[in-house]
Amino acid sequence: MEGIQISLSKVGARRDVALLRVKGYIDTQTCSEMLREMTAVLKQGMFHLIVDMGQVNYVSSAGWGVFVGEIKGIRENGGDLKLVQMMPEVYDVFEMLEFNRILECYDNIEEAIDDFDLSIGLDITKSFIQTFPAAENGAREAVVTPPPVSRAAGRRDGEGARTKSRPAFTRPKLNEHALPFTEKIKAIVIGNPTLGAWKIRQELNTERFGFTKVSWWKVYQTLRILNLATKEQRYRFYRSR
Repeated sequence: MEGIQISLSKVGARRDVALLRVKGYIDTQTCSEMLREMTAVLKQGMFHLIVDMGQVNYVSSAGWGVFVGEIKGIRENGGDLKLVQMMPEVYDVFEMLEFNRILECYDNIEEAIDDFDLSIGLDITKSFIQTFPAAENGAREAVVTPPPVSRAAGRRDGEGARTKSRPAFTRPKLNEHALPFTEKIKAIVIGNPTLGAWKIRQELNTERFGFTKVSWWKVYQTLRILNLATKEQRYRFYRSR
């Protein structure tokens, strides 16, 4: 069984978030290395941690124990640990063991960073560019957060005079329980385009949408079909409504 590779970088608007990119397996043989890396970060006084699981093929109960065992101390110091980009088979075990009740997980790195930046009071609706460390192929990942959208901007009439701003259009109330699955997803995106597949899945399983229970993978695949898989696509759809 192959081992584990872990790289560390600092991200976030204030570079106060530790990003641990993990590759390989987290099992009884390698979990000690995962714990060692996390402990080193915590000793530096960094309590905002993101673990990128995009290249992790397997996590044993001992591996999950590393994250769960450290989370209490991290939160007592005002921080948190967020998991991102889990493979479907890894997430299935994560959910089966109900660790999703303890740890937050996200579609991608930028969404986890946004949550940390929001927690310290930064306005992430303002335009700025976040650049993440180079991946293995040497490419750099950049994400632009769109500016806030005004839905009640003034309009000009046929003679060019500016008319008064009109109140935003109020849509008739729908029975969202009965909406088709894809329309439920669209309704959630219109309500909050910052939500990714993990959060949309949680929102579907609420009274508002008739406690619709689906896998994260189905939500993600549906978002791709609807061209809503990225935050930029969801914002574009939000602005078009």
